[in-house]
Amino acid sequence: MAAARSSHGTAGAGGVKGRSRSGGSGRLGGSVRAIGRALHLPVTGAARGIRKATHAHGAGESGLGKLIELHAVNGAGDVMITVALASTVFFSVPTDEARGRVALYLAITMAPFTLLAPVIGPLLDRLPHGRRAAMASSMLARALLALIISGAVATGGLELYPAALGVLVASRAYGVVRSAVVPRLLPPRFSLVKANSRVTLSGLLATGMAAPIGAGLHTIGPSWPLYGAFVIFAVGTFLSFSLPPKVDSAKGEDRALLAADAEHLHGARRTTAQRRPGLRTVGPAVTHALGANAALRCLSGFLIFFLAFLLREHPLTGESAAVSLGIVGVAAGTGNALGTAVGAWLKSRAPEMIIVTVVAFVLGAAIIAAVFFGAFLVTCLAAVAGFAQALAKLSLDALIQRDVPELVRTSAFARSETLLQMAWVLGGAIGIVLPLNGVLGLAVGAAIVATGWLTTIRGLLASARHGTTPRPRGTLL
Repeated sequence: MAAARSSHGTAGAGGVKGRSRSGGSGRLGGSVRAIGRALHLPVTGAARGIRKATHAHGAGESGLGKLIELHAVNGAGDVMITVALASTVFFSVPTDEARGRVALYLAITMAPFTLLAPVIGPLLDRLPHGRRAAMASSMLARALLALIISGAVATGGLELYPAALGVLVASRAYGVVRSAVVPRLLPPRFSLVKANSRVTLSGLLATGMAAPIGAGLHTIGPSWPLYGAFVIFAVGTFLSFSLPPKVDSAKGEDRALLAADAEHLHGARRTTAQRRPGLRTVGPAVTHALGANAALRCLSGFLIFFLAFLLREHPLTGESAAVSLGIVGVAAGTGNALGTAVGAWLKSRAPEMIIVTVVAFVLGAAIIAAVFFGAFLVTCLAAVAGFAQALAKLSLDALIQRDVPELVRTSAFARSETLLQMAWVLGGAIGIVLPLNGVLGLAVGAAIVATGWLTTIRGLLASARHGTTPRPRGTLL
């Protein structure tokens, strides 16, 4: 009996201890799981929130949500490379030497790009069944080029320049393909302007979030932002193939001609059966709007390069050169995001009037900034230019949607995007060669805008009064 009691007691004690041990282990495991959930929740919660926003209003079912996410990845990767290149080419040397290095950068990258840009649109027109592959190739090319640039940054090799040209061409090719893809992914009751504004806004937000991350990585080493770009573009390569298969469909499409004379459309060798619709068939509204947008894009390239050197030599009062550039850059980005948001909300049946108004607004801001040159007015001009560029581009999208036949609409987006990129290159070239005189520079900027505005205002106003009656899907929503 004593043995039994002893055995029972031991078993009881062991059982109590075992239960205590098991309960302690369970409590510890539960605590670990709770901590894991607490750490995991912000990430998964943010991911679910982003997915809910990008897939709202039918964008998830149509596939537009995936394109929005892909464009955010594209913007984040591009800004990582921009941070690395700016630090290498611009900030690492004195101002006079920096101007020479940036001029060399422009000569080696932008000049060939100016020759290649007109080829991008027509070349991609011939690959309508490979748009997902084209976007993935653009991402993969930039991922590999980021690694090449990281080695050039560390060693100072000349391969930096051709690699940077490759990045530029791949980025612009992605932009052209993306413009052609958006019409294929429109949700029901979605205007093309609204869809483009969502895609553009996602890129702006991703750029704003990735820029400080890239700057932080640069403090570790000049190559680290490029490693980050490699990872981001590698992810983008796989995301490109997650787009719906209808992206690769060319059913009902044709190529557009940016021609203003009937000879290109009704030449002697063209028969009625062979005639291909072009922008000439819809009147001058689209071509005039494209001219006004080109003036704003030219101003954008000009301000980027001119203010970069001007603010480095003469920073804003009480601020360093880097902070001054950051303030102006944030102002331009905020204006661009605001213009994109306003374009998504604005309801108007006269996009021509919107273009005329915003270009006139920028012209007035540029003249005031040139006459009363100062830090505050320069910052305001950057914000106004960003706002106007975004809203004018969305209005151009509305006109293409309204006036260009569906057969050639995607091609028209590809051609117009290529021309706008060439205008940006021209503006950058002007900005790099001007002397660092604020009044002179902003006067030149005002002249660029005035040229575009005066040459297009008459045609745009005439189109608004007597042009094609907008269809419901052509409104700014």
